[in-house]
Amino acid sequence: MYNSLEQSLALEIFNAGVESVKPDNLINRYISLNKDKLQIEKINFDLSKINNIYVVGAGKASAMMAQSIERILGSRITDGHIVTKYNHSLPLKIIKVTEAGHPIPDENGVKGTSEILAIVEKAEKDDLVICLISGGGSALLADVPEGCTLEDLKSLNNILLKSGANIIEMNCIRKHLSKVKGGLLARKASPARVVSLILSDVIGDPIDAIASGPTAADPTTFAEAINILKKYGISDQIPGMIYKVLLEGADLKQPETLKETDETIRYIDNLVIGTNLLSLAKAKDKADLLGYSSHIITNKLEGDVTDVCSFIIGAAKSALAEKRTNKTCLLFAGEPTVKVKGNGLGGRNQHLALMMAKLLNDLPGITFLSGGTDGSDGPTDAAGAVVDSTTSASALKQQFDIDQYIKNCDSYNFFRQFGGLVITGPTQTNVMDLMIMLIE
Repeated sequence: MYNSLEQSLALEIFNAGVESVKPDNLINRYISLNKDKLQIEKINFDLSKINNIYVVGAGKASAMMAQSIERILGSRITDGHIVTKYNHSLPLKIIKVTEAGHPIPDENGVKGTSEILAIVEKAEKDDLVICLISGGGSALLADVPEGCTLEDLKSLNNILLKSGANIIEMNCIRKHLSKVKGGLLARKASPARVVSLILSDVIGDPIDAIASGPTAADPTTFAEAINILKKYGISDQIPGMIYKVLLEGADLKQPETLKETDETIRYIDNLVIGTNLLSLAKAKDKADLLGYSSHIITNKLEGDVTDVCSFIIGAAKSALAEKRTNKTCLLFAGEPTVKVKGNGLGGRNQHLALMMAKLLNDLPGITFLSGGTDGSDGPTDAAGAVVDSTTSASALKQQFDIDQYIKNCDSYNFFRQFGGLVITGPTQTNVMDLMIMLIE
């Protein structure tokens, strides 16, 4: 339920941004096949000299990416397997799919990852491995460190998700507890040629961090992983066997992740085919069509949600201070972090929107939407939420205590009752979060 025309328009702008980064649109821009000539961006392959083509991948967008690859390569694909989030699979003819747990890894993720490893390990010199990587791959590519249990891994991920650590920090730790992350999947495929098509859900698009970089050289170390745990005060909270693996790695008793000096690097090409800049550009185009004077403020919004709120409110006040003849749209993208303290239900976008509702109470005529481009915000069925300058006062009249919902990290239940949830279902893409502010 949306409480105004402006809230509906904000959703239109959000949806335009999401649609622009759907994998079927992006892959067709990067890949073409003419008889035996396969071109992937600027890389050319003579398929008459390729014995086998294997397709593997993981992430929330991997099913649509696989579907697009099948349309191009068809029966030329020898074998393939992807792992995607529950309810995210699509019909595939050759490439098999496993649905698994996200953001907490589960048994299906372990099984699907095992299938992927079995495929890449049979790749040889004259074979091509196409790897489809998108956000969510860190949890979906699940393998358990030796001496640990899946329950240990689940506990670690649950603690990390609530710690306030950003995605690069979390993935540094995950990479050092895996035999596939941190470039090790590519090492398993060596000496086959590996080409990865990557949809970025990490600020700055570092290929080593997206889905924990299964085909990228990793600049981080075991020692850095341990320091991150100490930084957030969670060293003594994670399972002892997990910490033991990290300590052994720091003492050179565990093999490090793939580094730039490794021979495997010669056989890898990593191509980022979609980013939040594309999403922002299309959202801006839509806002312009709807009659707004639109401005992209940043595609690198990060940090604690409280600081993010301050930044967005600052941008709003600057826009209000200017003499405007047109209504204005401000666009932001990135990935804030929330240190979860309560036991409620929500996600970072809903939490951000609820905090913004309070701050907008003294700034009339403003609508704000925050949503995950993947269509899922935290462990909920919503992509995010939309609020405006009247939300806080209206909630108070209806005896909703916004402060209590914020304190308990229970934004989903607030919006479920009050209205304002943005529900898109799985979008088959993922380029972080998109925030839209409309100023009338």
